[in-house]
Amino acid sequence: MTLPETRYATNGEVRIAYQVVGHGPIDLVFVPGFISNLEVQWEDPGFARLMTRLGSFARLIMFDKRGTGLSDRVDAHHLPSLETRIDDLRAVMDAVGSGRAALLGASEGGPMSVLFAATHPKRTRALVLYGSYAHFHSWVLGRDGLEDFVRGIEQAWGTGASAPKFAPDQDARFKAWWGRYERLSASPTAAVALARMNAAIDVRSVLPAIRVPTLVIHRTDDARVKIAGGRYLAEKIKDARFVEMPGRDHPIWTGDVDGVVDEIEEFLTGVRPPPDQMRVLATILVVRLVAPERLAAKLGDRLWSERIDAFREAAKQIVARHHGLPVGEGAAEISARFAGPARAVHCAAAIREAARGLDLQLGAGVHAGEIEIHDEQATGFAIHVAERIAARAAADEILVSGVVSDLIGGFALHFAERASEAIEGMRAPLRLLAVMTEQHLEPRAQTARKPSLEALTAREREVLTLVADGLSNAAIAERLHLSDHTVKRHVANMLLKLELPTRAAAAALIGREKPLRGL
Repeated sequence: MTLPETRYATNGEVRIAYQVVGHGPIDLVFVPGFISNLEVQWEDPGFARLMTRLGSFARLIMFDKRGTGLSDRVDAHHLPSLETRIDDLRAVMDAVGSGRAALLGASEGGPMSVLFAATHPKRTRALVLYGSYAHFHSWVLGRDGLEDFVRGIEQAWGTGASAPKFAPDQDARFKAWWGRYERLSASPTAAVALARMNAAIDVRSVLPAIRVPTLVIHRTDDARVKIAGGRYLAEKIKDARFVEMPGRDHPIWTGDVDGVVDEIEEFLTGVRPPPDQMRVLATILVVRLVAPERLAAKLGDRLWSERIDAFREAAKQIVARHHGLPVGEGAAEISARFAGPARAVHCAAAIREAARGLDLQLGAGVHAGEIEIHDEQATGFAIHVAERIAARAAADEILVSGVVSDLIGGFALHFAERASEAIEGMRAPLRLLAVMTEQHLEPRAQTARKPSLEALTAREREVLTLVADGLSNAAIAERLHLSDHTVKRHVANMLLKLELPTRAAAAALIGREKPLRGL
């Protein structure tokens, strides 16, 4: 995944790091909680999912508060007040040209958002408060609990030991990432100072002054902030709407992320996305064991079961390290989805090495296409295609489809033509290519093909015409009133159908076919 660009707004002599995602009609500012790091956060799949969805209907503006993440460090013994922090928020809005925005305040970001809405009502479109509170000692930690939390920071900051106190339902991978997130978001000294500063928060007297539409979301068994804190916010802010959701995890990007975003999207846009409609372009990796019965017969049931369990656990960790999400697991097959093809191929190579270390052989297949996500389960034709490719792969071989090799240029990966596969539902046979190492490059075989524009839809022909005119994806999206993602998908499908490696090669067909504009 390509990270959004990090830029800096200036408030006096302090620089505040920010990012912008999406191009929706609504400006939405995400106000973070205790700590944050704009770039490290994207390493967690849940956070990436949250921001991507919010950016699908809004222009999402994110920032690191001064003293945390990528923003300027400050004296840990003299941290800024809430008033200074809301001035930083205003500076970020000014830097991105946002005159009026909705605020999404998560956890400790809630009181800051409340104070901004009360101080700058003309610049606040709406208020969304998630897992938040008005008074720290009433709904987060009492004074003894605060001292215990501070001792925990002093003894184990950066180890991930505090993860269960915030997200008890997350796994060991999350705990390890949480330790890195802590280290790169604030120093131990700064974290202690932040905790003590947050303990002084009390915006109860400000709540009656809020005059903007407000949504309060809180999980029933939130491990960090008592649900009574959310109910109090909704009771004291005039006409606020309260939504209680199941779960124990406190971070907004863990647990039922889609459920949270559905509520926010409906509140800000008036439209709730259909629960069964979420199509995304993804790269699918399927790895399968080759001739597992031979080794199973040699080892016996108990040793074979232990070997397979070790392989599955290793593969799970490797997929997580490459920011993949599981799709399914069979007796001798594992599949996952990724945001980009290069990441999927590198993951396949890493899983292959792990299998070799366990004296296992596997074949892998990689394909890119649209899939549908429903209740975090992925389905779609692209998954079946990846399974067919994996079935064709020999022992220790990684096969990719032609569309993957075309999309993966520039990542220092090399391919050799292997074969073509006729797949029901596809107009033309699918090119299969093997991933080659630098030491074992093979010349790419030349195959005689006569690609025809008749395979393209009317929209794909329209896109191809603009590609031939030299327009970028962004320019095409603007011309046709489409999203960048939709144009990218049309280009990928176009290359797949024409069996061509690049946009330039596809555009060159115009000279050999009848004029596109007349089709």
